[in-house]
Amino acid sequence: MEALPARARGYVATVALLAVTCVLRLPATRAPWWPIVLLAALYTACEAVVRRRLGGTFYPALLAGAFLLPPPAAALLPLAAGLICPVEPACRAASPRRVWRAARPALAVWGAGEVHWALGGRGAVVACDFPYVLLPAGAAVLAFCLILTTLDGGLRAIAGQVPPRRAWHGLLSRSLAPVAVHGLAGLMMAVLWRSPYGPVAALLVLLPMYVSCWVFARYHRERAAHQATIRALVQAVDIKDGYTRGHSERVGQATVLIARELGMDDERVETLRFAGILHDVGKLGVPTRLLRKDGPLTPEERRIIELHPEYGHEMVRGISFLGEARAAILHHHERLDGSGYPYGLAGRQIPECARVVAVADAFDAMTSTRSYSRARPVEAAVAELERCAGTHFDPRMVDALVRALRAHGWHPAVTADEHAHRPAPEQHPVPSTRTPR
Repeated sequence: MEALPARARGYVATVALLAVTCVLRLPATRAPWWPIVLLAALYTACEAVVRRRLGGTFYPALLAGAFLLPPPAAALLPLAAGLICPVEPACRAASPRRVWRAARPALAVWGAGEVHWALGGRGAVVACDFPYVLLPAGAAVLAFCLILTTLDGGLRAIAGQVPPRRAWHGLLSRSLAPVAVHGLAGLMMAVLWRSPYGPVAALLVLLPMYVSCWVFARYHRERAAHQATIRALVQAVDIKDGYTRGHSERVGQATVLIARELGMDDERVETLRFAGILHDVGKLGVPTRLLRKDGPLTPEERRIIELHPEYGHEMVRGISFLGEARAAILHHHERLDGSGYPYGLAGRQIPECARVVAVADAFDAMTSTRSYSRARPVEAAVAELERCAGTHFDPRMVDALVRALRAHGWHPAVTADEHAHRPAPEQHPVPSTRTPR
């Protein structure tokens, strides 16, 4: 929101006007002021701490207001936090951002409160009527999420950040689970607030919620650091070996297709994706002149290039989050009949992860233009893999890739560089004596 166009500013102003309209109905509700002030102060404090330390949003106090207060009163709660909490120093649209951060949750919590009250949620909260209190609370949380994602998608579309048809894609699915957890904590706060233990007991709910958010945010920061590490390594390989630029990402994508077809769990699929992306990282230890050589390799040059799996394994040995991906990096050039390198392993001696990456690597090598071979059609590459299944490649991995390609097709996120300015010699089949580069 650093350079909002005029139409986006108009959209923000319209949302703010709607929020003010909701709040203007407050006098008719005759709601007591002390819970409004207390919950608004609590939400403001939570927003200030969480945004500064965790970089997220903390909704339990806000949703507790939706369960405890009339909807116009609940809509008043986020206004102070949106207008008071600081924005990024470099932001050139500070005022619209403040208005947006106040008006957007105000409309959402007002809608959640209307749904909750319409379904009789207030009476269920006062009576601590479990499990019936869960239905109106769940509907209110869903309404809260729907309003937030509708407003966010509208801003993305109007501001031109994404095409309108994709502006709302994935917003609801990504936000529903965390908001549902915040909604459950808000419901616990509301029930305790109305219980004989009072508001002080309700505040104790926030401590474990904050700890949970801190752990979750820490996990995501570590994950982002992992992704940044991998991107840096892959970029270094791409810069050094220009002819295989994008190869690592495509092998990672093909590896995911195989792993999912084999029914592996999400955690292992992610590990194998890392293996596919980093399988050639050892090329950083190979002289650039060999990687870019157009002519045939001498036996000595071939031996040097065949060291890249060991170089890669040494480079990533200390990166603990890679897990079995390190074995795949070391053994992805082994062959089922023992003719591969670096150790000449055969059959089941080759780790499963390496057998997956070997098929993905060969598939992309055949469907991409290299300095020594033109790209083959997907059908021709599949036929070659099937011909070599049982000798060079694990037939189970080849079958999984074939099934995945038939079901989903091959749409690589990063396409191969054609390098049309250089002539390409004749094609070389996968089991050729030429070392894949």
